[in-house]
Amino acid sequence: MVSFLQISVYPALKKCLKEYAFPASFAASFLIFTILTWYCGLARIPVQLALVPFFLLLGYHIYRREYSFDGLKKEWRWELVFLVFFFLMLAVRYVNPTISYAEKFMDHGFLASVMRDPVVPPLDPWFAGGTLDVYYYLGYWMFGCLGIVSGVPSNIAFNLALPTVLGIAAVTVYAIGTLLLDRFRWLPLIIFFIPNPSFFYQIALGKGLSTVLWDSTRTITNTINEYPLFSFTWGDLHAHVISVFNQVFLIFILLYLYKNWEALSSRDKGLLCGLAALSLGSMPLINTWDVLIYAPVTVIFAALIILRCRKAGMGIVSWGHLLAVPPLAILMYLPFYVMLKTSTGGIAIVKTPSDPFQFLLVNGWFIAIFLLLLIKDIRERPYLLLVALPFVLTGYIAAAIAAIPLIYFLAKKDHTLPDLLAILGLLLLIVVELFYLKDNMGDTYFRMNTVFKCYLPAWIILGISAFSMAGIWLARSGKIPVLPARKCAALTIVVIAALFILPFAIPLDLNYGSRSLDGLEYLTVSHPGDARGVAYLRNLTGDEILVEAEGGDYTYYSRISSFTGIPAIIGEPFHEYMWRGDTTGWYSSRLADIKTLYEEPDQTVVLMKKYNATLLYVGDSEREKYTVNLPAEGLVKVYSDGDTEIYRPT
Repeated sequence: MVSFLQISVYPALKKCLKEYAFPASFAASFLIFTILTWYCGLARIPVQLALVPFFLLLGYHIYRREYSFDGLKKEWRWELVFLVFFFLMLAVRYVNPTISYAEKFMDHGFLASVMRDPVVPPLDPWFAGGTLDVYYYLGYWMFGCLGIVSGVPSNIAFNLALPTVLGIAAVTVYAIGTLLLDRFRWLPLIIFFIPNPSFFYQIALGKGLSTVLWDSTRTITNTINEYPLFSFTWGDLHAHVISVFNQVFLIFILLYLYKNWEALSSRDKGLLCGLAALSLGSMPLINTWDVLIYAPVTVIFAALIILRCRKAGMGIVSWGHLLAVPPLAILMYLPFYVMLKTSTGGIAIVKTPSDPFQFLLVNGWFIAIFLLLLIKDIRERPYLLLVALPFVLTGYIAAAIAAIPLIYFLAKKDHTLPDLLAILGLLLLIVVELFYLKDNMGDTYFRMNTVFKCYLPAWIILGISAFSMAGIWLARSGKIPVLPARKCAALTIVVIAALFILPFAIPLDLNYGSRSLDGLEYLTVSHPGDARGVAYLRNLTGDEILVEAEGGDYTYYSRISSFTGIPAIIGEPFHEYMWRGDTTGWYSSRLADIKTLYEEPDQTVVLMKKYNATLLYVGDSEREKYTVNLPAEGLVKVYSDGDTEIYRPT
């Protein structure tokens, strides 16, 4: 299905993107499919109708004879990159497929909810009567709809999603490398393979692999600083990971526009600016934090292009399309903003900045590459080092470290595209050192989410910049000879083979693996009663609301709503509190009502009616959590298998 979407859009992009049309059409077609299905869900019509434009487009291109064997054969490198990264990530998910820890319960719950009832906004599986208009859910929507149209159930679609994200992201990053480099075009792909310096520091401390992985992403005190290698191997289908493919797609479009603007026709400018708007406009719905970063980045690139055009004496006709990108980005998903029921606590100043050593353990690779490449500039203008002084005097040492390469990049007379990316990435690190967005995480973890959601984009931007610069330096040095085609192919095969061995050689399963692509298969052994109960519930259609045990966050409780997508009265309550607040007092009342419902027979049916609950689930977890005592009347047992029972009110 991914290939069908991509190949149907590819010819439409050939005129404006030329040799980059094939890789760009992966992300472009997926984003187009997403917005079409989203509006189908908003209109309450089948999301399968979103495929009609793709079939028409495919037929049109076939009629125009825009596909040829020779033409497609030339695109084999792009297809190879996509397939290698897709199947490499698929091997990782095969080794560790289980929906069983961290944010996987939430991720699958949202995915299952979308697939069970694809309406906009989707139903919240952990808050009966509520919808996901309090959260950015488009990532789950896009993969839920992809599962629907391809006939793949949610428990398997869950394990196909991250391979799709990585495959699309990788082929786009390779396109960026090709755009920026004449040789070593694969170097930017290293951002997906390297851990941060803290990883090796944790190994030096004698920690085990699973501990090393986790602790390397909790390096800066009371924050989260993930990097792609961890995020993808950890396996949460979370918003910040899903967004990776869209981030690199927007970076590619902006770089391509900047490099080729004057050579593009008005039609081509309009099409590419439309894709930029689609990418930017999707960000608030996929991972809202991204738009806070990439909206300014988009404006900066547009301003640089406009400035260049004005210096060349070109009027507004030549750059007017750029002005349409921000408003068009908002208009594309305008109903989302109308329905949105969430807010932030505003911006505040960081009073406890990052420890500089910890900062370098996270960002050290990029800072080191930049400083090495800037040695000549530093020797020529050492006085620019004084830019760090204000940060040092005010206690923001980490910001001072980032400010040093930043000032030297800014001081250059001519800026390459990697220079611009370095400037933007370093500015992002400094901003995160100085400011944070308020949320409900409390005083200890006050900047956890800000660092968490900003550091992954910083890794991507800085990584592409640093490794592109390294590629330019290596090409200029001439120390690495150009390999003959056969040797290059042999080396590529060896590297790819080694990569595919790693998921099976390294214990990536973290003791959860079951060697499958079915994320729920493990239940047949660990929780056989729930496995059969979930299978029964997943076959039900229509509007249902579920009663199940509540046992806090990041536990096996709330598992039935997570595995089926059927809304429960309450699940993982702190998550819901983070999204909804508690102005109506629901937090204490819903938790208390669940306990009462299971333990006080005279209140069971009454409370089920209060929440319009249609199903009462009693399994091992409910019996462990409560002293289950159900009424003799008012309920009918509709399912029974060992210790697992399901009731409906009469």
